Amino acid sequence: MKGISYSRYGGPEVLAYGDVRDPRVGPDSVLVKVRAAAVNPVDWKCREGHMDRLLEPVFPVVPGWDVAGVVVQPGVSVTEFAVGDEVIGYVREDVLSHGTFAEYVAAPVRTLARKPRNLTWEQAAGLPLVGLTAYQVLTKVLRIGHGETVLVHAAAGGVGSIAVQLARHLGARVIGTASEHNHDFVRDLGGEPVEYGDGLTERVRGLVPEGVDAAFDTVGGEALKVSANLLAPEGRLVSIADPDVFDYGGRYYFVRPDPEDLLRLSELAEQGVVTVHVCETFPLDRTADAHRLNQEGRTRGKIVVTVDWETEETVALEGLWQGAE
Repeated sequence: MKGISYSRYGGPEVLAYGDVRDPRVGPDSVLVKVRAAAVNPVDWKCREGHMDRLLEPVFPVVPGWDVAGVVVQPGVSVTEFAVGDEVIGYVREDVLSHGTFAEYVAAPVRTLARKPRNLTWEQAAGLPLVGLTAYQVLTKVLRIGHGETVLVHAAAGGVGSIAVQLARHLGARVIGTASEHNHDFVRDLGGEPVEYGDGLTERVRGLVPEGVDAAFDTVGGEALKVSANLLAPEGRLVSIADPDVFDYGGRYYFVRPDPEDLLRLSELAEQGVVTVHVCETFPLDRTADAHRLNQEGRTRGKIVVTVDWETEETVALEGLWQGAE
């Protein structure tokens, strides 16, 4: 099958489009025919070797964790999904090997949920990682309650934009940091935007003199320090970007696959509570360009890679796999 792979750590130039090894469908997995796969900052961090201590690479690595697609073959132990089911997934395992930037991916059922019916393939592909991150941080770590005030950094970005919507759904007031050109976007999500940079502490204090009940850091560095200074007494702080959060009495969080949480996100999307803004799409053979754009760090919403649905090669492969059932 066709896919993206890299055989050494490096910049976007190490990403190669071409033939990659076909996935094997384990007993507890399903073969997903990929329609779209979203780009996340963790993808290029893995590609550059920054996650080497956490995730062992098995070169050549097919990158990518987010996916939206169609089940074409269930594993022998799988009862949750059938051929033809439309699914989304945060397909992360404990090694870097078989990712989602390819025509097919073998996905463990613990990483999947049904696709929201009202989202496009591109939107659906952009939901799993950022949605799970926002949902798990807000509901399981920060435990946001009705009437609380939450500070969300990079509120126009992938995680931040979902966090704003979910926090509002939980009944919270949301202050969101964003560049000025994204302020209307953040308002449309339900947040109150504030500009980055010098004077951020004073600007937030002007809106919430008593301090915020919780801060959700997605940036790290100076933003983390500002967040700690803006907490009300007994305020809670979580970072998904900077382990130095422990120095400020907060918690560091790394998202995990959870099919129940992912299904809940799918339901919330169908209810109109959350949606995914897709800022740009690229074909599979231009994944390196998608990585470059994501790495610039100024993305509104999500960058998504789309996969050709009906090439002769994928049709042949699908017939081969189905014939093996």
